[in-house]
Amino acid sequence: MLKEGIRGKQTVEVTAANTARTMGSGTLDVFATPALVALAEKTCWQSVAAELEEGSGTVGTKLALEHTAPTPLGMTVTCESELTAVEGRKLVFAVRLYDSCGPVGGGTHERFIIQEQKFAAKAEAKKG
Repeated sequence: MLKEGIRGKQTVEVTAANTARTMGSGTLDVFATPALVALAEKTCWQSVAAELEEGSGTVGTKLALEHTAPTPLGMTVTCESELTAVEGRKLVFAVRLYDSCGPVGGGTHERFIIQEQKFAAKAEAKKG
C-alpha cells in the first residue's frame, strides 16, 4: 500500500558514460545533470514499484531539481528519496543527492500511477 514515508536509495559511479561531455550537457568530465535527473527518477520509481498493483507503473510528470556541486570521474553519487504525499494517483517525492564530499543536488519529483498497457496503447496511437 502506498503511503507517505516510503524511502528509496540508489547509487551510481561517475564514469565516462554519464559525464556532461558524453551526454552533451557540457564539456567537462563530471557527473552530468541529465544523469542526476535519471538517478532521481530511478530512485523514486523503484522505491514504490513493489507497492503497486500488477500491471501498474509510474511515470514522471514534474521535476524541480538543483544540481549544486560537481562530482568527478570515479566517485559515486547517491540519491535518497522519500514519498511525501499521495494525492490519488499523484505521488510527490523529496530527493537529495550527494557524494562522499557532501550534497550535490536535491529537490522534488512528481510521478503518476498509470496502467502500463493502457498507457503504452495511448502512446502507440500517436503513430496513427
